[in-house]
Amino acid sequence: MSIIIPPGSVIGVLGSGQLGRMFTIAARRLGYRVHVLSPDDDTPTGQVADVEIQADYQDLDAVTQFARTVNVITFEFENVPVATAQVAARYAPVRPAGQVLHTTQNRLREKTFLRDAGLPVTPFAPLRSLADLDGAIAAVGLPAVLKTASWGYDGKGQSRVASREEASQAWQSLGGGEAVLERWIDFDSELSVVAVRGLTGQLTCFDPITNIHRHHILDVSLAPASVSAQVAAAATEIARAVMTHMDVVGVLCVEFFLTNDGDLLINELAPRPHNSGHLTIDAHVACQFEQQVRAVCGLPLASTEQLRPAAMANLLGDLWEDGPPQWHQACALPEVRLHLYGKREPRPGRKMGHVTALAGSTAAAAARVLEARRQLTRRTSD
Repeated sequence: MSIIIPPGSVIGVLGSGQLGRMFTIAARRLGYRVHVLSPDDDTPTGQVADVEIQADYQDLDAVTQFARTVNVITFEFENVPVATAQVAARYAPVRPAGQVLHTTQNRLREKTFLRDAGLPVTPFAPLRSLADLDGAIAAVGLPAVLKTASWGYDGKGQSRVASREEASQAWQSLGGGEAVLERWIDFDSELSVVAVRGLTGQLTCFDPITNIHRHHILDVSLAPASVSAQVAAAATEIARAVMTHMDVVGVLCVEFFLTNDGDLLINELAPRPHNSGHLTIDAHVACQFEQQVRAVCGLPLASTEQLRPAAMANLLGDLWEDGPPQWHQACALPEVRLHLYGKREPRPGRKMGHVTALAGSTAAAAARVLEARRQLTRRTSD
């Protein structure tokens, strides 16, 4: 029996944000229909999908009905409840599988899995009560970063701590739930590798991408990354090992710290396309979203070759603070591509879109993308 789910079939997406939107655009270009389920309506994904279903993820009757109408299911963010994925899997294959969700939804489970697999992970210790604090500090050292074990993203639910008192206060500010204390890493740079694995075990990776954060939110991504060939090869090899150990079918991003000593440490995993990989839409033979479609539907994976150096800059709701952005000014720049997510309400820190710039070098692309973003808020009198 063929494992291929051919074009013309229906792909179900759990989650309805911008990642689902870009996935849906790629899927429809390949001839698939897309149904999306989330608690919201008029969503970034729903605006471009064939069918948008508004239901809570824990409404398992709605999830069952949804799963019965599609041929395969994927998700666009990792906070879909595992029970939802398990119920959906009774009626359609879910890729990546619910077990991948279960591992990556919880930092302690994720880091323990990576450590036990022999993969390089930031040193950490569990923190479930104040009684664990002294032992965790002894194991990890100070300064450190205290992170909630579950549901944190874009810097939410984490604090840098330099003393036992700060660690205690930070843990209590998180509500006293399960947390992870991680060693503070004085890193040289942050990298990501977007990896793809198909149903037959075919595995490919995009080359490493350099990431620059601002206020814990990804600000700019650059590709190719400014690292040695040895570092790039090591990062790719680690990402391949993660995909194989976790038996992922789909796309997964491995986020790294590159230390000042040249070592790679895994910071986090994202079992889906990643913000840093958005530049693959404009700069590569096939983008991360097309690769996700191919992987979950059993099609051969496409080339991950990069055609031009590129830079991507996030567009946050802060850009609307003094009025609507000047779209025409950014679009007037050569080799600049604008991507907006269809979100109606701009809010500070909310990802509203991104802009990608291509150039003859990574440095030139970086300068161009920053100028494009600056043009969005430049008034004609400036």
